[in-house]
Amino acid sequence: MSELYIGVMSGTSLDGVDVTLCEIDESNCKLISSLEFPFDAELKEEILNVINSSTTLEQIGTLDNKLGHLFADAINTFLQKQNIDAKSIDAIGLHGQTLWHKPNGDNPFSMQLGCPNVVNAQTNIKVVADFRRMDIANGGQGAPFAPAFHQFIFKEKESAVLNIGGMANITILGENLRGWDTGCGNVLMDMWIQKCKNIPFDKDGKFAKSGSIDANLLDAMIRDIYFTKLPPKSTGREYFNDTWLANYLPIFQTLKDEDIQRTLLELTALSIANDVKNNSIKSLIVCGGGVKNAFLMQRLQELCKVKVASTDEVGVSSEFMESMAFAWLAYKRIHNQEVNLSCVTGAKKDSILGGIYG
Repeated sequence: MSELYIGVMSGTSLDGVDVTLCEIDESNCKLISSLEFPFDAELKEEILNVINSSTTLEQIGTLDNKLGHLFADAINTFLQKQNIDAKSIDAIGLHGQTLWHKPNGDNPFSMQLGCPNVVNAQTNIKVVADFRRMDIANGGQGAPFAPAFHQFIFKEKESAVLNIGGMANITILGENLRGWDTGCGNVLMDMWIQKCKNIPFDKDGKFAKSGSIDANLLDAMIRDIYFTKLPPKSTGREYFNDTWLANYLPIFQTLKDEDIQRTLLELTALSIANDVKNNSIKSLIVCGGGVKNAFLMQRLQELCKVKVASTDEVGVSSEFMESMAFAWLAYKRIHNQEVNLSCVTGAKKDSILGGIYG
């Protein structure tokens, strides 16, 4: 018997809150309706300031509350627009906003903010949140989680799934499921065009296309230790950020803005293509915001030398894939089912993921 779940996702791009309503049973997850809720510009700036500079416990607590209200507003707006009765929803899968992801070292952790108690109180719907920390407690990376959902929804019909958000992650489907974060997705491109053009992203990659690749800069960046590290591995803004870019400033100073943009796009495409080639992937279906960057998709096709298509072409929304995944993860938690992720994250065992609020 199918049940209704809402998935809520706000990724590292900070470009909006994705809300999806999914009808889920043991064998299928069907997208019923969706909404992209705008991210408050001041709140986005506040999040970036906390990530990129020193902060206080008060700021973190305040931000947790503000994000809880933002997510609740997004859900309530969605319910109202779609004329959906909150009582018909079994639970909300709330990822939260990642502030810091540090799965390695003596004290590994992953911090997502957006108080699930606030969301439960404001929506009167049960909330499942805090998905990542049990996997980390069991020795895993706590990311990426998309591969488990990709396996559920695509079975073994496809070769590999690529998600390009702020970061990029790849799933290799088959009997032995594998997946990892390939590295930066849109994050460095968005960061650079915001800095030099004061716009949030490079539409269709047009600004990048107007520039030329700087071979020295590209060679320096692609040699970064993250790209050569073997899975399991995951990353975020705590690594690929302004400071990371600043390491290459001596090279940057001699370049035009559009040449840097072009080279950053090539870095994303090349880092993905290297993983595709090294793992004998035969075809690639792509989801996430990167799908909308036509030039990036073109370069992926050219560099990977395999068929590259959007997940939309095989009947699954490229835009709302991740929020659908968290609706499904909420379903798994409500039914006390373990999630097949240890093969991806390196955890010592599969776990029941998430806490229930309400």
